[in-house]
Amino acid sequence: MLLRLDLLRYQSKLGVSGAGGNRQVFDPVRKKYVALTPEEHLRQLFLLYLVEEKKYPPGRIRSEIGIEVNGMRKRCDIVVFDAQINPWLLVECKSPAVELTQAVFEQAAAYNLRLRAPFMAITNGLATYCCALDFERSGFTYLDGLPDIPPAS
Repeated sequence: MLLRLDLLRYQSKLGVSGAGGNRQVFDPVRKKYVALTPEEHLRQLFLLYLVEEKKYPPGRIRSEIGIEVNGMRKRCDIVVFDAQINPWLLVECKSPAVELTQAVFEQAAAYNLRLRAPFMAITNGLATYCCALDFERSGFTYLDGLPDIPPAS
């Protein structure tokens, strides 16, 4: 199910510095400035959405998590952890110029085979899809929104 999130409403909250090709944005998760690419711009807007709209605890979110997939080093854009520090939601961000195809879904799914988060989302800012995964049946169900994070017990 296609989700249309108004991520641009968080634009004014981004910590952007520099000019021209040297623009950077502050990533509050990594606690440093990073190059402001179209994908990074979306990642930062999505992080703000997760924290401000969905009320996900910032301390349970990580960006650019390194993993190994088929012997190759890869990076997960956003991973949200549950209270027991288990991966709970994987988010793959693409530039708005990139169409969300089956290949994008498969890329995120390949990353999640390693993490085994019960929820997965892909977004290019214009469109977002989120699904609940059933690892026992090798299936998934599209959701009509991002799940509410369970409280710490």
